Amino acid sequence: MKAKIIGSSDAIRDVLDLVSKVAGSDVTVLITGESGTGKEMVAETIQQQSPRKVKPFLKMNCAAIPTELLESQMFGHERGAFTGAVSRQEGCFERADGGSLFLDEIGDMSMMTQTKLLRVLQEQEFERIGGNSPIRVDVRILAATNKNLVEEIKRGRFREDLFYRLNVVEIHVPPLRDRMEDVPEIVDSFISEFSVKYNKPDLKVGRSAVQTLMNYGWPGNVRELRNVIERAVVLSKASQIETDDFPEKIRQPSVATGESPEDDRIYTLAEMERMYVRKVLEYAGGNKLKASRLLNIDPKTLRTKLS
Repeated sequence: MKAKIIGSSDAIRDVLDLVSKVAGSDVTVLITGESGTGKEMVAETIQQQSPRKVKPFLKMNCAAIPTELLESQMFGHERGAFTGAVSRQEGCFERADGGSLFLDEIGDMSMMTQTKLLRVLQEQEFERIGGNSPIRVDVRILAATNKNLVEEIKRGRFREDLFYRLNVVEIHVPPLRDRMEDVPEIVDSFISEFSVKYNKPDLKVGRSAVQTLMNYGWPGNVRELRNVIERAVVLSKASQIETDDFPEKIRQPSVATGESPEDDRIYTLAEMERMYVRKVLEYAGGNKLKASRLLNIDPKTLRTKLS
């Protein structure tokens, strides 16, 4: 099944434009963005549009594999290299030769493994653990992280030279809250997928339900939206999904007033309103369009109330 990045907002169009520009080359790409935004799908799309699309495409989650096993998974090992190594094993670099390797959550990779990865990127060769014969490979690297690697470098947790090797082209995947206009299109895609999976072919989603989804902040991004839609499809007993089919946190997102006025100070109504508007904007992740929807005012009025 081909990966498809859903959306027509300017933010996602910028991503798709970059994908199309880099796909035809062998340039190393660093895909950044919050958890759940679809970084792996961006990597898959690059692979599908690249000359290497018929070659191997392997994926590794650097955060999911213990450090002591990660090197073996990446570079392979010789028989007897360590306890339990009863036979020689090829690593991902060997198996991806001629194709691409997607290194997800690369910001969680240990410094020692980073050093060995840097050598592969520089010299296009490595040695299996326990081996002494260099193995040359032709592998394109696509890496992803939800961390700020510049900050990780400052804290001594990520190699600066590796960062510049990986960050030849950066593709930043925006959070869902910054492209809320894509929500209806994404919802339609998920409804189509899950109505087939759960044998509910005529299932639709109501307009008010879509609006409810657009009023939520989506801290878990597209992954969270996908889970909410799948749950609604499974639990819905009618032919149309409505707001009541969503979890309470989606139906009634709470917006706290934030900073509490001090007991010994009397705030003017305008000050209280400004404090509340700022808190709503914070809840909306800085998205002024979403904040104006939550407050039921137009964006121009929102700007006036913030000034």
